[in-house]
Amino acid sequence: MRNETIAIHAGYDPDPTTHAVAVPIYQTVAYAFDSADHGAALFNLETDGFRYSRIANPTTSVLEKRIAQLEGGVGALAVATGQAALHFAFVNLADGGGNIVSVPQLYGTTHTLLGHVLPRQGIIGRFAESDQPDAIERLIDENTKAVFAETIGNPAGNVCDIEALAKVAHSHGVPLIVDNTVATPILLRPFDYGADISVHSLTKFLGGHGTTLGGAIVDSGQFPWAAHADRFPAFNQPDASYHGLVYAEHFGPKAYVERARSVYQRTMGSVLSPFNAFLLLQGIETVALRVERHVENARKVAEFLRNDSRVAWVNYAGFADSPYYALVQKYLKGQASSLFTFGIKGGLEAGKTFYDSLKLVTRLVNIGDAKSLACHPASTTHRQMSSEQQRMAGVLPETIRLSIGIEHVSDIIDDIDQALAKACAGSPRLEAAE
Repeated sequence: MRNETIAIHAGYDPDPTTHAVAVPIYQTVAYAFDSADHGAALFNLETDGFRYSRIANPTTSVLEKRIAQLEGGVGALAVATGQAALHFAFVNLADGGGNIVSVPQLYGTTHTLLGHVLPRQGIIGRFAESDQPDAIERLIDENTKAVFAETIGNPAGNVCDIEALAKVAHSHGVPLIVDNTVATPILLRPFDYGADISVHSLTKFLGGHGTTLGGAIVDSGQFPWAAHADRFPAFNQPDASYHGLVYAEHFGPKAYVERARSVYQRTMGSVLSPFNAFLLLQGIETVALRVERHVENARKVAEFLRNDSRVAWVNYAGFADSPYYALVQKYLKGQASSLFTFGIKGGLEAGKTFYDSLKLVTRLVNIGDAKSLACHPASTTHRQMSSEQQRMAGVLPETIRLSIGIEHVSDIIDDIDQALAKACAGSPRLEAAE
């Protein structure tokens, strides 16, 4: 099936008892065992089934299957937030110590996780000078557990060369983890280009309505854990907490995601509620249509800004002169993301006036909502970073991040125009394209 169909149907058949077509909300904590032996088999990971909703839930399971199929993976784990997904994704590989080599263009909280939080747990985040494969390769050593990148940087808007990064990672025997939140599987399926693990903030485009937190880890099933047993002993040596179970042997291609569930979801929680899973499934049903409108609107808004004399610069990968234009054609089917940044003439103060003057476009720190959103990253999402770290992440003092929604594009442009007028009094108005 194609992704537009997968988004609506995957992971669920009508309930055999009630024949319900909508996915039921299984609002339960626990599940009855057929017998003592049945319960033991579930806890020993010898048989499939549900035992406790911290570990798995039937509603959430549908969501996991749907996301896995959208990405072309073998399995997924849904958790409470995108940041929880990233945390589990990293520690599942490096809980014995080591380092994660990352591109510098990251969401601010992810940078904090890799740069400050995980080092206190013995996992070091190493940030390359750029998103280029050679810059990444220079930082990989015998203690590296993964290469990490956002497929489209938030807010930098850079498009990573997934295929090239995967080749570098695999040549050193480590997997490539990507955060595919901004692109979504509708624009990009990173496993098709060699990525091994995909992480999502379901809160953003997949959920799509700004109502529900959620995250997911998707396993491609492609990385050969057994072939790299010395670097990844946790997948290849007996786990005493499961009576000597070896994940690579027991779960095969699903070893990564099932260890994340069995070890981290079981012991640390970060559980997605069944109701939130249901709401996210509702959002996913329309993601293909919404992304189409997001992309179309963003292109028109970016063109408006580029042609406006009050605007100093626009960082939009869909422009032919963008350094990422060729990668947009290769990976995104020529459809640049609806997340991009720009700066107003007059610098920081003019940018603040513009930001404060928005009426339709909402000032907040989410992205991927049906509504158009704006953010000043230097003072919010990337506030904890130094000026140099902000610059490397694609954030300047005057940067405004836009996440263009699915309203009528003329209304979006009219609001941006009136805010520009207040920020740059006396500059001419340029007519918006219908």
